[in-house]
Amino acid sequence: MVGIFVAAAVVSLVQFLRVRDRRLLLLAAMFACQSQALAREWYDVWRDVFQAGVCAAGLALMLMLSRRRAHEPAPGVQGAALAPEPATPVALPKD
Repeated sequence: MVGIFVAAAVVSLVQFLRVRDRRLLLLAAMFACQSQALAREWYDVWRDVFQAGVCAAGLALMLMLSRRRAHEPAPGVQGAALAPEPATPVALPKD
């Protein structure tokens, strides 16, 4: 099981080198900490430290993903939400 997490961390790092997205570093850190936590015995204090590292990296990744989504407009609303005001006012009929 540890080998799967090590392989996932390596794949995440290779993908980071390809696309240079910082979020992949947090994903790789999650996989690396989880592999270290699984390699420890249940009574080892470092197991809990590495599990806390997994939680911290996961929360940081969630924060990075939610901040990025908050600044991007919704996919179907781009044209309607960003439509400019008409340049000339509409003439009203005279009584």
